[in-house]
Amino acid sequence: MATIVRISKEDAERRLSNVPEEHVFRCHDGSILRSMRELGAAFNSMTDENYAYHSNAERQDFSSWVRDIIGDDKLARDLAKSPDRAKAAKKVAERLSFLSAKLA
Repeated sequence: MATIVRISKEDAERRLSNVPEEHVFRCHDGSILRSMRELGAAFNSMTDENYAYHSNAERQDFSSWVRDIIGDDKLARDLAKSPDRAKAAKKVAERLSFLSAKLA
């Protein structure tokens, strides 16, 4: 059974904000991601090859960055289970919507 974790407005703000410069995500294609919003936008425009480079059986770079730097375990688990870029983009969009609602 899944554990329900409450997220405060402050937690939502932190997860949606830009990460410190030393913790940006540097994609294989040279693009730099600074936030969960930028990650979602990147998933909508990056190539499948770039996605596969960072998310495969050996690497879970996006999931690790979201867990370790952004601090969102739920999204990290969802990304680890996303078999392709489109599904990953959908999971990020859903999480962005949820967190943004906490700010309203």
